[in-house]
Formats: sequence, structure tokens, C-alpha cells
Amino acid sequence: MTVATAQPRHRIRPRVAPWAFLAPAIVLFTLFLVLPIGYAIYLSFVGLRVQGGAFGTRQQVFVGFENYINALTDPELVASLGRLATFGFISVPITLGGALLVALLLDLPRVRFARFSRTAIFLPYAVPGVIATLLWGFMYLPTTSPINYVLSAIGWPTINFLGAQGIFGSLANIAVWASLGFNMIVLYTALRSIPVEVYEAARLDGASEWQIARLIKIPLLAPALLLTLIFSLIGTLQAYSEPTTLKSMSNSISNSFFPLMKVYRDAFGVDNVSGAAAMSVVLALGTLAVSVVLLRVLQRRTFEGTR
Repeated sequence: MTVATAQPRHRIRPRVAPWAFLAPAIVLFTLFLVLPIGYAIYLSFVGLRVQGGAFGTRQQVFVGFENYINALTDPELVASLGRLATFGFISVPITLGGALLVALLLDLPRVRFARFSRTAIFLPYAVPGVIATLLWGFMYLPTTSPINYVLSAIGWPTINFLGAQGIFGSLANIAVWASLGFNMIVLYTALRSIPVEVYEAARLDGASEWQIARLIKIPLLAPALLLTLIFSLIGTLQAYSEPTTLKSMSNSISNSFFPLMKVYRDAFGVDNVSGAAAMSVVLALGTLAVSVVLLRVLQRRTFEGTR
């Protein structure tokens, strides 16, 4: 008597199922990220040349690193990077310092209205950048500024928010107002993940709330602080909507005030798409390099802290 053995079922479906679920995300990732990046890199290595004499046709030819050399030696790009650095030196420390201070205050025991305060501070992050810039722009204009109205009423000199000296502070104020809430939420969430027993032990030893914040909370927040620093630096390098929106209100902002504004002008204003692509790649590589360095610093600190 023979017993029929069951044939093993094909194991194709368990292997295909994960890829089927991932397929929509992979397609969107490829179409809207991989292909545009690849096309930008391709454009950065080509240039338009006239073929066939003075009345010939313009064709794309391979030019090697010519566009990158022109981008790195462009005085307008260097100047825009300097202005961006000034903007970052103002906005990034204030954003991170303010977010850390607010997160520590909201984490104090028996603090009142903590939920309302978190929501109120986070709300500006939900406002689109263009709308936020328009709102602050009307507060900066000399004819509509309530700040200058109050200063004039009490006999104090008014402030030229949109002038050459005040434009960096005005732009940094918009950036801080919009991004402080997001960074505060990140830091506050990291604080809530710290075991309460650590604080209770410190209080039993007689530590004050200031000593707990300085010696326990802030050191344990190092990974979250570094993460918010990376976010802030990337946001600074991507600054575009604020100065572009304020440009119509201020003569101090040019078409190449920040690097991304210059990239847009070169690509769509003067038809230098290849040069703009090379600048974009340079900015992307610079952002990547800064992020990698900061992450390596975090990994080294974490490794040394666990030894």
C-alpha cells in the first residue's frame, strides 16, 4: 500500500508579497527622487554648444567638470553662501536654544497649561512658509508695521526691518518663528522618554531642577539635539521661499541673495540649466557632507558614553 506524498506548495507568493506592498513606494521614489537626481547630475556634465557655424543648431555636448569649476569660482555663488552663513549663524542657535529652553520648561514637574503651550508653540510650524512670510512682511513694512507705530508713539527711532542691516534679522525671525515648535516637540519627546527614576534619584540626593536639567537632561538629549541641528542646517541650506516672498517688499534682496535663488534664476531666468544643475549638486554634496560629519560625531560620543 503506497501513501501519496503531498507535493510542496510553491513558495513564490510569500516572496512576492513584500515586493508587491513595496512596489508603489518604490515606483514613486524612483520617479520623483532617483530619476530627477540622476537627470540633474547628467545635466551638470553637459553644456549647450553651437554646431555648424554661426547659424548652426545648439546641441548638448559633454563638458566634463566645466560647470562645476564655473560654479565653485562664481563670485555670486560665493557671496550668496556668505549671506546664507550669516542667516544661519543667527537663526540656527536661536532656534535650537529656544526649543531646548521651552522643552525643559514644559518638562518641569507640576507645570501648568503644558498641553496648551505645546500646541500654541507648535502651531506656527503648520503655517506654510509663503503665508508666514507675508504675515511678517506686513509687520515689517514701514507703513503697516505695528512695531514701528509703537516706537514712533513713544518717541523712539523706528527700525528698518527690510533694509540692508535688518534684513538678516527679519529673515531669521521668520525661520525661528516657524521652526522652533517642531524642534521643541522633538526635544520634548526625547525628554519624556528618559526614565522618571533617574530624576527621582537625583532629587533624593538633593539636586535642584537646574542641576537636573544641566547635568542629566541636557547630556541625555545629545542625540536629539544633534538631530535637530541637522534638520536646522538642512532647512537653512534650503532657504528660498522667505527671501523670494520678501523680495517684492525689500530692495536689499536680489535674485541671487541665497544659493537656491541663484540656482532658480540661472535655470529659468538666464537659461543656464547646466550651470544651475552643477550648483544644485554642489549644494547637495555639501549638505550630505555636513550631515555625515555630525552623525559621525554623534556615533563617537555615543560609543564613548557606553564604554
